[in-house]
Amino acid sequence: MKNKLLLISLLLFVSLSVTARPKVLIFSKTTGFHHASIAVGIPAIIKLGQENNFDVDTTTDSKKFTYDNLKQYAAVIFLSTTGNVLDDEQKAAFEKYIRSGGGFVGVHSATDTEYDWAWYGNLVGAYFKNHPDHQQDAVLHIVDPSFIATKGLPAEWKRFDEWYNFKWIAPGLHVLITIDEKTYTGGNNGDNHPMSWYHDYDGGRAFYTALGHTDASYADPLYLGHLLGGIKYAMGVMK
Repeated sequence: MKNKLLLISLLLFVSLSVTARPKVLIFSKTTGFHHASIAVGIPAIIKLGQENNFDVDTTTDSKKFTYDNLKQYAAVIFLSTTGNVLDDEQKAAFEKYIRSGGGFVGVHSATDTEYDWAWYGNLVGAYFKNHPDHQQDAVLHIVDPSFIATKGLPAEWKRFDEWYNFKWIAPGLHVLITIDEKTYTGGNNGDNHPMSWYHDYDGGRAFYTALGHTDASYADPLYLGHLLGGIKYAMGVMK
């Protein structure tokens, strides 16, 4: 009888292990400008999770940033966060999470966040400077078409969005996409104007895309594939 119970327990454990799904956390706290597209981005990412075998939790509560809570997540997504969103204790917990192998995804105004926290600046990879007064079409160039977040994108990708200029860009980023400043007005980063990148950072993985200001982005299969690839990279799922 004991052996039978042990076998049942073992089979249950194996079953749970096999079916356990990784989780990501969407964090969308804003203390500056609040992007309306957050409201459509959240359900779009939840749907990506449903279709790609990962679960999604969401919060605007910075109190969730304890190491014990964060360690359950394969990646944390800063979805158009703005301003100072974490206190010193929460920052320390997030740093520990990344140093323990966690993943980070920054979307759009994640670069308009925590300007005085140098560690975060290096994690996200740049700081926002400004953008043209109006959203407009522009041509993006895919620099690395083999990466999981750029596979399947056209070599020259024409999109309508809000195009960020950056006042600082970290060295050593693996740039995935650049924008052609000759195809729109208001760019001021020159010929090497990155729009998306990834890098290994301080024990973890970080992906950023400047795309995603518009509501329409979250119904665009090409953008959603790009974002999904970045999430998978941050989760450590490279396929």
